[in-house]
Amino acid sequence: MKIGMILDKTFPPDPRVENEAISLIKSGNEVYLFCLSYDKNEDVVVNEIKVKRYLSNKLEYKLSALAYTFPFYTYLMHSKIHDFLIKNDIEAIHIHDMRIAEAVFTANKKLKLPVVLDLHDNIPEIMKLYPHLQKFPGKQLISPAKWKQKEELFIKKSDKVITVSQEFIEEVLDRTTISRDKMVLVPNTVQKSFYEDAVISNDIVKRYQNNFVVLYLGDTGLRRGLQTAIRAIFQLKDKIPTIKLVIVGKNTTDNVLKAQIKELKLEKFVDLEGWQNVSLFPSYIVVSSICISPLHRNIQHDVAYANKLFQYMSFSKPVLVSNAIAQKNLIERTNSGLVHEERNVEDFTDKVMEYYNDEEMRLRFGENGKRFIEEEFCWEKTSEKLVELYESMTA
Repeated sequence: MKIGMILDKTFPPDPRVENEAISLIKSGNEVYLFCLSYDKNEDVVVNEIKVKRYLSNKLEYKLSALAYTFPFYTYLMHSKIHDFLIKNDIEAIHIHDMRIAEAVFTANKKLKLPVVLDLHDNIPEIMKLYPHLQKFPGKQLISPAKWKQKEELFIKKSDKVITVSQEFIEEVLDRTTISRDKMVLVPNTVQKSFYEDAVISNDIVKRYQNNFVVLYLGDTGLRRGLQTAIRAIFQLKDKIPTIKLVIVGKNTTDNVLKAQIKELKLEKFVDLEGWQNVSLFPSYIVVSSICISPLHRNIQHDVAYANKLFQYMSFSKPVLVSNAIAQKNLIERTNSGLVHEERNVEDFTDKVMEYYNDEEMRLRFGENGKRFIEEEFCWEKTSEKLVELYESMTA
């Protein structure tokens, strides 16, 4: 089957998109990827994915935020998508998230190709947390409620809907009238190659070999809870002299974290590494003592878990997560870590001390997590439902 994936940004990188495409190609499909480019429209092949780049610009990028306020973005995109579908003789459409969904449905109106909607995130809920939506003009121009209405419309119009967690599936079913059979679970997990073929950096190992490293990987936006971890380090530094909070990632709000570190005089105890190549992630994980995901609770975080959890677990590392429902359920079910109350500095601190004082517990949780990844939750296993979905379309 010729599958046309639709992505409203540049490619590469996008690990989920790439993982899904590769799995579908390995199962005998052809995958064409519609994506945007801001400098050139050269088509390329990436791991057998036929990447078709369509020129875009800053105006279109800005209009994408207003996709469901004004019709301009849909109007500009649907002709490009229609061109992509026709030129590549696409047989099924796979939409990555909802921002570009209306343009896809418009382009597909006459073609009537089957459509799979892949919801990576609960975007309408995440939008409520965007700083620019808390003030003029974003607050007046962009309505998360309108986006939620649109999302529910797209869910109903799609032939199948993919989400990343069972909790996300239940949340969608609770607010729509669709059949459970329409939902497919394809969580973000790691490929075996991430931990089996990892090359470890001696420089990173040497830098942290004498520290009790508390590691965070990924987006550092304030809703990720790192301010809780930083405040906890202020208390922990006197109890664990070798402690080091290592943060690998970035966000536009990093100035807030830097100011907090400076105010608490924690420069020696917190390393903001910025964004690093994913190939270096295993090195940071290997030198860590515990790995964290201190998410704030909200509807999005309650129904999704980040790929970082599986990256941590794949290297036998114990985790400390907030009580955001999806990750709490996962960690408790697999017995692979401890859970703290979100935003609770004292609870976070106490849990780190539990880990510090009990190496046997750290090893046990780490082994449980590793076993879970290898036996149940590596990408090679969790992607089977995705492959089955497209096999059912050709049956």
